[in-house]
Parts: sequence; structure tokens; C-alpha cells
Amino acid sequence: QVQLVESGGGLVQPGGSLRLSCAASGSISSINAMGWYRQAPGKERESVATITSGGHTNYADSVKGRFTISRDNAKNTVYLQMNSLKPEDTAVYYCNADVRAPWAISGVDYWGQGTQVTVSS
Repeated sequence: QVQLVESGGGLVQPGGSLRLSCAASGSISSINAMGWYRQAPGKERESVATITSGGHTNYADSVKGRFTISRDNAKNTVYLQMNSLKPEDTAVYYCNADVRAPWAISGVDYWGQGTQVTVSS
């Protein structure tokens, strides 16, 4: 079994910054893509940013230039640096990872429990 534990959410004023972290632990042989998703009240979950094991990144248009995703493969951890935050960034942010167990041929998707980010004055 694999667990993803997120941290770093909270309340911040517009224009402020937050850094989210997500650490994977458990039966891990390798982690392929990792990413951050968010879900605002009344809306569907959407992709915010993803990063491959090789470091290739992809961002939603709404966060390009403001958010940066990175990962530490040695620590099985992915980060999301969020700058110039806007009220519309308010949502529950979820970590996702495609994890391959030692006995498996392919990976399985895992999700964190979510962390609340609120941008408000």
C-alpha cells in the first residue's frame, strides 16, 4: 500500500505565496508522473500541474507563470510553489502519483487526502 501525505495549505491574502508538499511512502519501486489537482466548491477537479520522473512539466493555463512544480525523487516528494495567488485559486488541492510497487509491472494511481488553500483578504 502507498500513502500520499500533503502539507502546506492554509489561508493567504491575494498576491501572497504558499508552498505545498506531498510525500509518498509505502511499497514503492518507482514513481512515474506526479501532479497537483484542485477542486473548488461546485466545480469539477482539474489538473493544476504535473511532472514526469524525468522532470518534464505541464501547467494549466490559469497558473502558468505563477506556480512551479518540482520533485525530489530521492525523497519521493513533489512540491507546488504558488506565487501571486488569486481568490480564484481557492480550492482543495490534491496530490497524485503513479506508483509502481516492487512486484508490479505497471503503476497505480494514488491520491492524497487534500489540503485546503484559501486566498482571501
